[in-house]
Amino acid sequence: MHLLLFLVTLLTTTLAGVQLRTGGLDLLPGQLLLQPLAQVWSALQPGLAYSLPFLGVLTVHEFGHYFTARYNRIRATLPYFIPLPLGIGTFGAVIRIKDRIFSRREFFDVGLAGPLAGFVVAVGVLAYGFLHLPPLEYLYAIHPDYRPYGADYAQYVYQAVSPGTAVSLAQPLLFQGMAALLADPTRLPHPNELLHYPVLTAGLLALFFTALNLLPIGQLDGGHIVYGLLGPRRAARVSVVLFVAFIFYAGLGLFSLRTDAETWLYWGAPYGLYLWLVFRRVVPTARRALLLGAAVWLGQVALTSAVPGLEGNPGWLLFGLLLARVMGIFHPPAPDERPLSRGRKVLGWLMLVIFVLCFSPSPIIFR
Repeated sequence: MHLLLFLVTLLTTTLAGVQLRTGGLDLLPGQLLLQPLAQVWSALQPGLAYSLPFLGVLTVHEFGHYFTARYNRIRATLPYFIPLPLGIGTFGAVIRIKDRIFSRREFFDVGLAGPLAGFVVAVGVLAYGFLHLPPLEYLYAIHPDYRPYGADYAQYVYQAVSPGTAVSLAQPLLFQGMAALLADPTRLPHPNELLHYPVLTAGLLALFFTALNLLPIGQLDGGHIVYGLLGPRRAARVSVVLFVAFIFYAGLGLFSLRTDAETWLYWGAPYGLYLWLVFRRVVPTARRALLLGAAVWLGQVALTSAVPGLEGNPGWLLFGLLLARVMGIFHPPAPDERPLSRGRKVLGWLMLVIFVLCFSPSPIIFR
């Protein structure tokens, strides 16, 4: 099962690599698989430049968890890869811990090992991508619809003949810093063109997945790290505050005093129910969940009305629902609550700095 899921995910991410080179995040071009075998291989080859480094980072990440768990004599499954027939080709990968974890130190070690290992490989992928940028003619070979906007490559902009929504990936601080240090500025792609560079796209998405796992909430890897650093009570407070802030940001811009009555009528009740569902797992009673949801909603409306054009990222709302109703935002306690060693504490805070360097509030931007 593990191998089958990996192979299917390799196929979907390779198809995604072919699709991303056109600058889209639509359904994967499955019709390629209906061609003769030789043509299928020829069509899929460009996608491997994206799928192999991207899956390489995800694999190293999950095996970081796996081998650390086994080192601590904690039974764990091999990684389950999750294929996705659109967008970037995968939802990532997970392992399942089959034993109870008995110490704060073990939670910390297992949680930290995955993102640390994946981060090291992601930095290597990006370094290779920046040091091996193709020449100017690369874009024209992929997309003849590009038009130069000046002699300097940094001024080239995407101008497609067929109109459509432009998709770009946000560039976190680490990506920008590595670009400034390593890349030839005359070959560095415009942000709207980044999807046409498969190795850079793979490395950038690897940073995004690293940051997503390092969110210091609940039972995410970042939640394990904060639990190890702060202990159960303070970690729970941090998790609640960050989760409420996360939902507050995600819903910004959905409603304001300028929103038309039809939107309020059709979407007001579902959104109110959503807020109650996610906050029901934050506070002990349904009444408090209702009050917290109302306070967050009023705050969103007030801030959006006072600052026109202010928007969050509604795509995070689904992830917030998964955190609240499936994964949980509170970390389970361990029988052994002895604090971490000084070295582990330094490494834990370093990982939280890495989270800041890799995180983007809106990783995918539609223009």
